[in-house]
This record gives sequence, C-alpha cells and structure tokens, in this order.
Amino acid sequence: MARYAYDRLSALDNSFLMFEDGCSHMHVASTATFDAGPLATPDGGLDIERIREFIAGRLHRIPRYRQKLAWVPVENQPVWVDDERFNLAYHVRHTSLPKPGDDRQLKRLSARIASQQLDRGKPLWEVWFVEGLEGNRFAMISKVHHCMVDGVSGVDLLEVLLDVRPDAPREEAPLYIPRGVPSAYELLRDEILDRVTAPLQVLGRVLRDPRGVVEDVVESVKALGETVFEGMKLPSETPVNQEIGPYRRFDWVTFDVEQVKEVKNALGGSLNDVVLATVAGAMRRFLARRRVDPGALTFRVMVPVSVRSTSERGTLGNKVAAWMADLPIGEPDATRRYARVCETTSRLKHSKQAMGAEILTRVTDWTPSTLLALGARLAHRGLPFNLVVTNVPGPQVPLYLLGARMQEIYPLVPLFARLGLGIALFSYAGRLHWGFNADWDVVPDLHDVVRVLEESFAELHAAALAARGGQRPGERRAVMRDPVPLQVARGPA
Repeated sequence: MARYAYDRLSALDNSFLMFEDGCSHMHVASTATFDAGPLATPDGGLDIERIREFIAGRLHRIPRYRQKLAWVPVENQPVWVDDERFNLAYHVRHTSLPKPGDDRQLKRLSARIASQQLDRGKPLWEVWFVEGLEGNRFAMISKVHHCMVDGVSGVDLLEVLLDVRPDAPREEAPLYIPRGVPSAYELLRDEILDRVTAPLQVLGRVLRDPRGVVEDVVESVKALGETVFEGMKLPSETPVNQEIGPYRRFDWVTFDVEQVKEVKNALGGSLNDVVLATVAGAMRRFLARRRVDPGALTFRVMVPVSVRSTSERGTLGNKVAAWMADLPIGEPDATRRYARVCETTSRLKHSKQAMGAEILTRVTDWTPSTLLALGARLAHRGLPFNLVVTNVPGPQVPLYLLGARMQEIYPLVPLFARLGLGIALFSYAGRLHWGFNADWDVVPDLHDVVRVLEESFAELHAAALAARGGQRPGERRAVMRDPVPLQVARGPA
C-alpha cells in the first residue's frame, strides 16, 4: 500500500485556478442571515466556540475541507493533499458590525470579504460569522474556491452544516489523522503513468464495444461542432464588459416563489424562463440608462447546467456544462420578450450545447496545465457571453444552525476577465434569493441594476395577471399587488 494519498483535480476544476489572478477571484460565496436564538450570548454577542465545536463534529463528512493544493513538477498539474497543520479557527472566523448593523453594512462587509483571495497554501475556504445585526440576527458569510465546488454540490455541503430540525443532535468530532503527502518525485512518476495508461483504457473500451464507441464518437462530434460554433460568435461589447479590478460590490433582493410561479403558469415555460426574461428586461432598462441602445446589441448570457448524476450528489468538484443564450433585450414588450426567451431555452434543451461543453471538459483532462493556462489567458481577450446567470434550487424547508433558523441566503458568483457583473439565484423556503456581484468601478450603480430588475419582474407579473384575466396588461397594472418585497437598501451597495 502506498504511504501517501492524493486526489487529482479535473481539467474543469483546474481551469478555475487558471482564471484566477489579482483581479479575478474565483471563489463562490454566499451571505446568510439567521435569528440568533439559542446562539446569542447574555451580552448580545454570538457563541462562536459552540459553533466551531459543531462544525468540527461534521467536518469529516467533507474531507476536501481539510485538504490543500500541491503541484506536480514540470506538468504543474494541481492535486489535493491532506493538510497536516489544519487549523479550524483560521477558517471559521468571528467578526462584528457596529450595533445595530443594517443590511447595507452587511452588503459592504460581504463585498469586502469577496474582494480578498483565498490563501492557496491552506484549504480553500472560509466562513465568517458576523454578530451585531439589528433584529437580534447574525450572518454567516461563506467563501469556497470554485475549484472545490459547483452550485449543486454546494447545496449538499450546506445541508451537511445545517439541519431541518432545530434540535438536531450534536456530533463528537472524530480524530483527524492526515494521510501522507507524496514527494515531488512520486507526483511526477504517477502523472507519467497516468498519461501512458489513459490511451490503453480507451483502447480497452473500443475492443469491448466497438459499435457503441463509434456511435458515441459521432454524437460527440456533432455536439462539439455545435458548441464550438456557438462559442466562436462573440456578443456585443457593453458597459458591463470592461476590464475588472480587485474590488467588489454586492447587493441582493428577494422574490416570492409563488409569484414567480404565477408568471410561469400564466405564460407557460419554466421558472428558469421567468428568471431569464426578468434579467432580459432589467438589462434592457439598465443599458438604456447608460445611454446604450439595447436594440442594437447581441446580449448573451452563460447559464451553467448541472451534469451531476444522482450517484454523484454530495461529491465535491465541478460537474457543470453551459448554455449560451441570447437574451432579447431589444424587445420592448414584456410578453413577447418572455415568449422569445421560452423559444430560446426550448431550442437549447433540444440542442447538444451542454453535452458538447461536457465533452470539452473531458477532453481537456488530457491537456497539460501549461496549455490550459494559455487557453485561460486567451479567454480573457474575448468571452462568448456578456453575463453569467446561475440559478440553483435549494431546500424548500427551513434550515437551522444549532437551533438558529436561517432567514435568507444570497449567493455570489465570481467575476473574471471582462465580466463586470454576475447574477446568482438560490431558492430557499419559498423565496427566490438574488445575489448581484459587481466590479466596484465597472458597475458603481449596482443598486440601479437591482431596481430595474424589480421593475422588470413587476412588468412581467402584470402581463401574467392580464393574460390570466383575459385583459391587456395595462388594464391590470393599476390594481396589481406589490410583486416584490422591497428588501434592497437604496443607495450604493
């Protein structure tokens, strides 16, 4: 038996390391608020030691959180090795806002934490617990490098740390015994062996099932062709697609899922169609405020699509592909704009784009890290999309941390290259939580993005009510109830 153990990063996981530089911080994050409840101390603080003990008792379920990066010599291929000096107190941090802290202060703190890169010499995650929030609340700001998790696996990790019952039993922390770390020579030797044996594994499959291999190859070639063709078509330049800096703004808003469903039920399509149509209307308004004609633009969003199988739930690493969807931001009518979004997503569902993207990630597993790094640098010169919009379904029941109920959770998608704005959504307990991450200088008016998104959804909701009532949208807007609980702090985030 080998005296050491390690896990190789996939090419997709490695790409998130390659994209990172002084201005692109490739970690996913979220800000959640809780009722302090049983975690409040007599002086109004937060019982951080009890929280650390609780996390220590569950950390063995997610062993990647005790691993750090090492690199194969020459190849520069990253691998995961156990951290012999793991210190939980470094990763689980405690801070406070000046009492009584409000949501605007929390957004500023979240953005500042998101602006700081993770230390690659340690396990790539942090959780900040923030006391001092008004209303007897505290916040949990989590930050995990994208090379460790995608959105769906992140949900599984959330469910490891939180409970559906307020009285869930506490677990004793098992003894942590780190596995041996390979030497540089051992890493290089293993990498060479993997390179030699990989083609033999492919040959073995060809010999076992030649017809199936041929069919897979034909299907894969079609999917790759479609994906590459879409990727070669560059969208228009917009004010949000500029070189980004290292500083971030973070803002959020919450919708009622039932109101989103009202739009879907009245106009057809899916919840994701409602999301994309709302974004389309918002970007139309926002770009017009920036004195840009939305009708003259090709505006494309990248929509991550999970390819994680049921058997892979709870595993770390990334299992995602992507859709490239053109949004009809030039269409002034909300109903027609929604119909065009539905047509686009229907076409994508029957296309092979996601399959082609997944194949590309598998092919790059055989690509040396030096070539991947070159590809990452080239991608900075021209991305085939203007905006990332990721929508992750979360648990629809309340969750608790040691009896403290989670009220809200707002996700943050990383920015890189010339992406000055990213939108992430997370559904939880009947609410749809939108998180807006923006470059500090490229989108100084992030609060306007949130405001026009509310306006866009209000317009779409009015159209849905009118369609359901058999009237034109304008005849129902005057009596429409407020479609969005206005929880956005006005002024800069």
